[in-house]
Amino acid sequence: MKKFVALFLALIMLCSMAVTVHAEDKIKIGISIWSSTDTLGSECKRIIDAAAAALGVETQWVDQAHISEQVTASAETLCLADCDGIIICNSASAEMGSVIKTCDENEVYVAQFFRVIDPEANPDEYAQACASKYYVGAVHESEFDNGKTLVTILGEKGCRKVGLEGWEPGDATFLGRWEGYKAGIAAWNEAHPDDQMVMLDPQYGRTTTDTGRQAAEAIIDANPDIDALIVAGGGGDTLLGAIAGIEAKGLTGKIAVVSTDFLPDLDVKLQTGAMAAESGGHYADPFFAFLLVYNAIKGNYDVPADSFYNMVFPYMFVASPEDYANYAQYFTGAELPYYQDEIVNLAGLSYDDLAAACAALSVEDVVARHTK
Repeated sequence: MKKFVALFLALIMLCSMAVTVHAEDKIKIGISIWSSTDTLGSECKRIIDAAAAALGVETQWVDQAHISEQVTASAETLCLADCDGIIICNSASAEMGSVIKTCDENEVYVAQFFRVIDPEANPDEYAQACASKYYVGAVHESEFDNGKTLVTILGEKGCRKVGLEGWEPGDATFLGRWEGYKAGIAAWNEAHPDDQMVMLDPQYGRTTTDTGRQAAEAIIDANPDIDALIVAGGGGDTLLGAIAGIEAKGLTGKIAVVSTDFLPDLDVKLQTGAMAAESGGHYADPFFAFLLVYNAIKGNYDVPADSFYNMVFPYMFVASPEDYANYAQYFTGAELPYYQDEIVNLAGLSYDDLAAACAALSVEDVVARHTK
């Protein structure tokens, strides 16, 4: 009987150990995002869900609406939820001081997506990120180049007085785009001294359709002679509100609208004149941040001792229905830019090779891979 009891207890201990090992092997990554349900956020969620399924990773989502207190609280929530790592789209870079501190204290890896800390604008947070053992890095676009390109497209389309709608004062991404817009205006004016462009100071439409519409209507009411409106971004809903406001005033096609954040019916918007051009296709940005954190958790990527991984993701630009058709086939339909076996292969790459794959992503790249 004693032997039986001893054997029984040993079996229980073995089972408990097996469960513990399984739980430890199961990676859990938290995602802190402004919205997982709006136009851009839902696309981000779709590709991260696919990556999690391919790699056997558990995820937990927190929607924080780009409200500063909720952004910093989201890191605490995800750490308390026993996440091994976090990817986060913050609003202002100053929030990352609290986020990194929380992750350091809980030994949880963290990477930003759509964002990077500017060493000049936020030197303290930048130094903190470089010193952290758990701040893995950032995946982001060149917002300056993005903004400059969009303004150039407007100039080429004949626009000369441009309204500007941001979403949140002080947002790091908006500030980067704004610098690009201003540089694009300056470059145009230098090249065309007798055909000048002007851009108005920004109004802010936050991240909802209602507030986006109100901001657009206020800009037009105060400046009825504008021939273009830049809706800088904000997840897509801000843009939808602005388009609705322009349509209600009977100005569709008369005010050229450009933005960053692809809409699901962008082809229709381009055909009807509701949109003049758009940059985007960047919902795969958090996918690469997810892979950075995944590899840090597994011990494949050592976090640099006095810096961090800085991965630049390419924007795509469309200015016609034809441009959009190719994008739609491989990015917004049933397919994703990467099949499951490709996701697994990407997760096994070195950082340099992963960064190269990120930089190479384009419609042409996807077509070449998926039509072999």
